[in-house]
Amino acid sequence: MFPLDRNFCTIMPGAKTRRHKGTEPVDILPPDEVIFGSSSTMQQVRRLATRICGTNVPVLLNGSGGTGKEVLARWIHKHSTVSSGQFVKVNCAAIPGSLLESELFGYEKGAFTGAYASKPGRVELAHKGTLFLDEIADLGLDLQCKLLQFLQDGCFSRIGGESERVVEARLICATSKNLEEEIDLGRFRADLYYRINVVRLRLPHLRERGEDIPLLAEYFRAQFQEKFSKQSEPLSVDMLQYFQKLAWPGNIRELSNGMARHVLIGTEAKIVQEPEARRLDPSRGRPRGVATVPLKQLAREAVREREKSFIFEALQANHWNRRKTAQVLKISYRALIYKIRNAGLLARGVQNLASRRENTVGRSPSAAD
Repeated sequence: MFPLDRNFCTIMPGAKTRRHKGTEPVDILPPDEVIFGSSSTMQQVRRLATRICGTNVPVLLNGSGGTGKEVLARWIHKHSTVSSGQFVKVNCAAIPGSLLESELFGYEKGAFTGAYASKPGRVELAHKGTLFLDEIADLGLDLQCKLLQFLQDGCFSRIGGESERVVEARLICATSKNLEEEIDLGRFRADLYYRINVVRLRLPHLRERGEDIPLLAEYFRAQFQEKFSKQSEPLSVDMLQYFQKLAWPGNIRELSNGMARHVLIGTEAKIVQEPEARRLDPSRGRPRGVATVPLKQLAREAVREREKSFIFEALQANHWNRRKTAQVLKISYRALIYKIRNAGLLARGVQNLASRRENTVGRSPSAAD
């Protein structure tokens, strides 16, 4: 999916956006058909997420950066029994370890230098709501211990406080790392892992859900057109087919950035400024120099290259019988000849036929002849 961003997420009709100090709006979500698409991998994610919404079990979201873990966490919260409460996000990787404990659990007045007033932590703000711990693998071991105690007892104390506080909140954790490896390396507690890993949802890379790319691209284009109050050129079929061939190392975040450039700059915009070897998915096509070529030209070249490869494979499968190949491809014989010449396959066909004749002439008669 995609990273949550007010700039390209829609506010659902009739929804009231709720905000609390230390929290973010909870009703800003794209439509379900955009979040989950039509790919089998995301439909499986949707089925599992739907089953757990009515429960209060901890959920662990696993996936690379930009795959939409926060959006899914917000979707689960919105459809859960605590949807009337706050959705409180804590990015464990963005807050220094020395500040993270006070951010999570709060502090009392005078607990340390500069604590001129008491302050509740994010855990308290999530009472009767959802606590979302993003990039939990970056949580320090000392805080992992305190978090584990809170998950076991539902109780905690503010820094500098003596009384225990009780909080009821749904916990959703997310990470782009392999927690099993982090445990082996001694960077993550095994007991905490088993506590948060009750239900695990894996979000696929964008390249694993290629059939969803056209819908996502059009959605982002429409969102950015509204944001920038600017119309852009429609995405051609060739361009969308080219998008489906890309590896997208930045996943949906990368796609959204590309659509922003398309709306702002136009057809001269480059898809991404990435090294050539990273641009195309090796399983779907041969890398080409795309960093300095306009989008339209890139799309045409990608489709032409794929068509050439497809025709060549069909010719080989039919022993370079062009009429039979045309029938298999469901195009006219004349159209096939034109495409063969245009793709430069004619010379390869002549060489192939000559090679077959040499093999026929040079072999010795056998009983099979």
